[in-house]
Amino acid sequence: MTVNEQRIDDYLSRYATALAEFDAEAAVDLWSAPGMIADDQFSGVIETRDAMIQALKQSYPLYRQLGLASVDYELFERSVLSERLVLVRVRWIFLDDEGDHLTDATSYYLLRDEEEGLRAVVCIETDSMEKLQALAAEKGVELPPSE
Repeated sequence: MTVNEQRIDDYLSRYATALAEFDAEAAVDLWSAPGMIADDQFSGVIETRDAMIQALKQSYPLYRQLGLASVDYELFERSVLSERLVLVRVRWIFLDDEGDHLTDATSYYLLRDEEEGLRAVVCIETDSMEKLQALAAEKGVELPPSE
């Protein structure tokens, strides 16, 4: 099946819903294992689905403390790399319970079309850490130390 914009939108909508509902299992179902995340300071591979679920669940108290209530997105671009691989650039928009903008982050995802549907293989974060730090400072929330 072709990796078209409709399939990418469906994938991103499901991901946004899983994030907003703090549903680690649903979010992890949208990833291949292992999965890789990289930014300016860190790169790492999460080997198993259980490890992915655990990592997500550890972040939820912080996101709740920051007031995250819903997530939206804008798909900026997609580049079809092969029959089964597509690179997308997406802006995640994080909103509070009033629907007001908390912060946003731009990320690149390498998505692969697998038997179960589209799955993220790699995520490259471009600005999420600095924006998360700014939001935490604005809200008076202390971030956990980096490992």
